[in-house]
Amino acid sequence: MKKSIKRIFSATLAAMLLIGMPGCGQKEEAGTSTEFSPKYSTETEYKLTVAGSYANFESLESACERFYAYYPNGEIEYVYLDDYRNTIIPALAGQEPPDIYVVQHWMYGDDQFAPLFEGAEVLSDPELDINLDSIRPGVRWETDNGDILTLPIFATSYGMLVNMDIFEKENLEVPKNYNELVETCEKLKAAGYDSPVMGANTTTTPGVGYAFAYPLFAKTVKDDRSVEAGLNNLDPAAGEAMRDSLTRLKEFVDSGCIDVEKCSAEIEDDYNSVIMRFFEGDVPMMLCSGDVVSGTKKRESTSEAFSANPFRYDFYVAPSGDETGYYMDSVSILFCVNKNSENLDMTNEFIRFLTSEDQLGLMAQEKRLINPTDDYFIDEVYSSLSGFSEDCTVNSRDIELLDTAVKQFRAAAFAVVNGEMTVDEAVAGYGSLPTD
Repeated sequence: MKKSIKRIFSATLAAMLLIGMPGCGQKEEAGTSTEFSPKYSTETEYKLTVAGSYANFESLESACERFYAYYPNGEIEYVYLDDYRNTIIPALAGQEPPDIYVVQHWMYGDDQFAPLFEGAEVLSDPELDINLDSIRPGVRWETDNGDILTLPIFATSYGMLVNMDIFEKENLEVPKNYNELVETCEKLKAAGYDSPVMGANTTTTPGVGYAFAYPLFAKTVKDDRSVEAGLNNLDPAAGEAMRDSLTRLKEFVDSGCIDVEKCSAEIEDDYNSVIMRFFEGDVPMMLCSGDVVSGTKKRESTSEAFSANPFRYDFYVAPSGDETGYYMDSVSILFCVNKNSENLDMTNEFIRFLTSEDQLGLMAQEKRLINPTDDYFIDEVYSSLSGFSEDCTVNSRDIELLDTAVKQFRAAAFAVVNGEMTVDEAVAGYGSLPTD
């Protein structure tokens, strides 16, 4: 089998996914997990399809190869669906629906995506023998009746990449709260760092406003769930819940910790440019998301500056609160099993294989996203996230904000960061702020 990924566009899906797809990977020699014991004959023949939103999913390919060590007489295919949010439901209704498909946390509760969850296998069914205990409680996603329909593959968060060599050189500690952040930035500016904090000046989730202020906003919602319905209904009065986080964001921009114009001039996009600018080695703190961090390992060798002068870097939450920063324990992607799969037994067997701590850890390590188990040390870049108290953590169980509400916050944060709106104007405009 050739190792490749098939890109299928919306127009192709109109043809009901009749195109065959190449295999997930060569059956090369691979390590195996001591925790996994095959349920079926190792001579079982099978063919499974996984549909997802990643153009490149090498960590899944590697997991397939490890699964082949137990079940060598099969094939697992991965298909990338372009415009995923509009193509996955037609794919499930097609003549060759995927056995496993990716969902994201913001899809839940949105009527558009209800078929994704209505058609999902209940992975917590004891008869399936899928041990979900290895999943960290914060990202273990239960429905209202206690069923678990999804397997979190990668977790993520929001915060900042920190150049640890700069902090060691300047004899500084990574700040733990907002006052320490301002004090630290003043010392860094005195040492010659014009913009101690940088980031992408965008309306997206890795952007400056969201990465810095959204965890503080989410903590506000967690502490008072009564505001949630109004936010989800885009009630203008609910915008008041954004005030404290937007006020702190405005203070941050005015403090001189970050030069927004410099960020706009030197960082062209919210992913590759963020990483490559950070690798220049003169940015103490770079606001971003864990999904951005996932791209760092591959780009170390492509950065001439980093190759010439490598440095240690770690990921920390942004210290936006008076006492601390808040850890957003978020899910990046999840897998659902198609309960109508023609290969349901082997599909569930593959999910059972993936659910071990070993396999989830290996996939997270290769993708360089946060492990959905309790092991934050499988990649040292995320080690600072270990030990956060429940009070300083916000996860998917704590708040249920729809994507439309989150986009309103992103728009408000961008407007405040760039001086397009005052905090009062952004709060008052909730529900009608322009979003892309």
